Amino acid sequence: MNFLITGAAGFLGAALANRLAREGHQVRGLDDLSTGDPQSLGPDVHFTRGDVNDRPKLWTLLQDVDCVYHLAARVSVQESVLYPREYNAVNVGGTVSLMEAMRDVGVRRVVLVSSGAIYGDQGEQPLKENMTPNPRSPYAVSKLAAEFYVNTIGDLWNIETVSLRVFNAYGPGQHLPPSHPPVVPNFLRQALRGGSLVVHGDGSQTRDYVYVDDVLSALVAASTAPNLDGLTINVGSGRETPVRDLVRTVLAVTGSSAEPIYSPNTPGGVSRMCADLTLAGKKLNYHPSISLEDGLRLTLQRDPRLNK
Repeated sequence: MNFLITGAAGFLGAALANRLAREGHQVRGLDDLSTGDPQSLGPDVHFTRGDVNDRPKLWTLLQDVDCVYHLAARVSVQESVLYPREYNAVNVGGTVSLMEAMRDVGVRRVVLVSSGAIYGDQGEQPLKENMTPNPRSPYAVSKLAAEFYVNTIGDLWNIETVSLRVFNAYGPGQHLPPSHPPVVPNFLRQALRGGSLVVHGDGSQTRDYVYVDDVLSALVAASTAPNLDGLTINVGSGRETPVRDLVRTVLAVTGSSAEPIYSPNTPGGVSRMCADLTLAGKKLNYHPSISLEDGLRLTLQRDPRLNK
């Protein structure tokens, strides 16, 4: 098959592009490199630097494409609070630009990578796709808006769409910006350096941490699985882990004696998150198999940056 991946030089985008290329598919990648690294892409991925709002570039890249994976997005919750207009322009405007270009060229299938963040705080767990969203940040609002645009435009223009709400994905190659880095690689790096593992809140808040290889299994399945049109599907581990347990596991797998620092007066985000995977199992035959401990060990083995 022929694929276009937007956001192809990012963490999930690069992992997906490289896997599809290894499997013999023709893969084109688009990324503006605001956070992505083109060196993370293998030689068989045909990479183009560019903006997802550049419609002439999209028209060129979409020629003869069977399916688009749309991952191009700004992804920092904290940053989105400061720059909501930018998050709307990229995450929402970029989605609309892509859908218009797909219509113009005649591409008929798109997989949107959305986020479990759109659920916000809910009264029960695990989180089911039919729950009313409660986004708590401009980032989450932008991903929810992208879902609505994809589904609505797809229905109007006869484009097959599916939105995958990915929860807390982690693994080798995750971007580590100086400010607001993702929690898993940041904890691993700090533990290896003997630094402090700073936890916002008291550590009782829970998250659904899912290893990148499990996420890729769902993404790959979504390009060809039947009867997905218009669906939104959770992708996570299906396991609810308190942040304090993540800290303990990080310290165990690294053999570190670093001390965690809890900041109970600092907001720790939503209180609980765990994905219900019933629909993913039925529609994508998705059954995640990598435990948090094993995933952390694999991340350490495969990402030499964390030891520097």
